[in-house]
Parts: sequence; C-alpha cells; structure tokens
Amino acid sequence: MAAAPTIGIEVQGATLRGAGEIAAAADAAGLAAAWTPELYDRSATITLAEMAHRTSRCTVGTAIAYGVGRSPLTLAAEARDLDELSDGRFVLGLGNGTRRMISDWHGQDPDAPALRMEELVPLLRELWRLHERPVDHDGRFYRLKLAPTGELTPPRRERIPIWTAGVNPRMIEVAGRVGDGLLGHVLTTPAYLTDVVHPAIEKGALRNDRSPRDVTVATLLLAAVHDDPAVARREAAAQLAFYASVKTYGPLLERLGFGAAGATIREAFARGDHAAMVAAVPEAMVDALATAGTPDDVRAGLRRFDGLLDHAILYVPSFLLTPERVRDCALGLIDAFGDRKAPCSTP
Repeated sequence: MAAAPTIGIEVQGATLRGAGEIAAAADAAGLAAAWTPELYDRSATITLAEMAHRTSRCTVGTAIAYGVGRSPLTLAAEARDLDELSDGRFVLGLGNGTRRMISDWHGQDPDAPALRMEELVPLLRELWRLHERPVDHDGRFYRLKLAPTGELTPPRRERIPIWTAGVNPRMIEVAGRVGDGLLGHVLTTPAYLTDVVHPAIEKGALRNDRSPRDVTVATLLLAAVHDDPAVARREAAAQLAFYASVKTYGPLLERLGFGAAGATIREAFARGDHAAMVAAVPEAMVDALATAGTPDDVRAGLRRFDGLLDHAILYVPSFLLTPERVRDCALGLIDAFGDRKAPCSTP
C-alpha cells in the first residue's frame, strides 16, 4: 500500500462534453485518473469514449458501469473498444447497484450479486481470448457459446484491468477473489477500510490462492472545495443526504454511527423535503465521510487515508447543485491536487 494514494476525479451529473472537459483538465494537471459513473440517464461507456478522446496520459475508467445491465459479449466488446481508443489506459470498473436496481431497472435476478460478479469477471477475460479459443460457458447467470469464424484480431491488451465495486464484506471479497482492484463506496471511513475492507479483500484473495497485494484498493471520496469552508461543507452534506436516503445503506450508516441521522433523512426524503434532508446531516457525519473546505482543508482531510488506499477518487457533489457549480468544484479540486510538471501516475 502506497504511503499516499494517487488521485483521480469523478463527476456525477455532468453533460457528455462536460465530462470530457473535466477529464481533459485532470489529464493536463497530472492527476492519475478520470472516472465516469453511470445511472439511468447516462452511459458510462459512451461517456468514457469522450473522456478517452480528450486525454492522452491519465487512466480513464468506469466507476461504475453496470455489469448486470449488459450481456457479457457486449460488455467485453465495449471494453476492447475503449481500451483501444484510450491506447491501453482503460480500467473497467463494474458494479451491480442495489438489489432494487438489479430487479427494477435491469429486470434481472437480484439474488446472489456477489456470485453473479464472480461469474462475470472470468467470463469477460475468456472473451478477450476469443482469438485463441472458442468460449462455451453454461453458468448460473450467464450462458454463452461462441466459436467465431475467420481470423479474429486480439485485443490491445489481453488483460484489461477489472475493478469491482463493493460496500458490504461479501461484495468486497469479490475483488479479492477475481478482481484486479476494488472500487469502494462514497460512504467509507479510514476505520471501515481497516476493519472491513482490507480483511475482506484478504479473505477473498486467499480463498482463490491469490495475494491481496495484487488487488488495487481504491474508493470514491466525497470532496468539495470552496473559498468559504461553510459552503463546501453544506454541499458535502447535501450529497451525503442523497446517499443516506437509500434504505440499502442504512446498515452501513448504523455501523458508522449515523443510523439515527440516516432514519431522519429517509423520512424527510419520503416527504420530498430536501432542505430537511440536508439539515439532518450532522457535522460529525461530514467530518467522517467527506473532505470539504478550502484547498488546504481538502488536502489535509485526504491525508487520513494515507497508507490505507492505493487510489483515491475525488467524488464531486452534485445533489441540489447547479451544473456550473459542479464544474467549478471539479476544476477547483483538480487545481488543488494537480501537478502539471509531474507525469501521471497510474492508479
């Protein structure tokens, strides 16, 4: 584990061109990576293509793309294309989303999400070797039988890095069992990394006779920067309220000591009262789950993750913010952490 993590950035809610602009700024500033999320109104892979086109040095990755929403064949082909487009700078970050997302958004079986991912990741790697041998897979979640005719061009890289998302211990284990890296959730603290994340990765790795050192540990970290620290903290509180409104994260908030706040936020969300949601976020929750304030404040706040992460993805708040403010915050974070004289470090 590095003494200090390399730095990436991710913006939720940006336009397609806006995501490219942020990625270009991160690339020019010497950040290690630029990442893109996915939701019901934005494709991670299409956005990633724009980001790859606008960058030349930094890693570009999906954090996350929904593995459950695509067939393995489609996902493998998209990853091949994106790795080629980025000249080998692509990381495929995969996640399932919540059980409700799996069933309601994608119409898939929400049971055993960890087993689903553990079946998908090796299958993708098999498909990237399709130029060497046919693929005949009959599993619990996926069936695929493919023997291409004619000569097939190999992918740019035989092993495109796959980082899997995890919040609870069993999903975190997936990264240790089959992944090249872990993408942790925004609701992460140093204590959670020490007590839950690292042991789960080690458990998963040892189960499959792997070394935990082979798994890159990364997580999204909520970060907001403003000349007025109170403004940045309020923006961070709004984003925390957004995540706390999701019932799935209730047990995690309980573990972190913010179960009561989470319950109040969910009640306010049910009423459609956004102001009450934000007001219910205690200052201690912002201190624990975000780094917010002036550039110096944000840099100091990130130091508590030294020795615990290989890569930190600065996650820009967007809930209740204008697109202009989201852009300004992202560029402010890039300026705070960038070093235009230094070459990019890979995550």
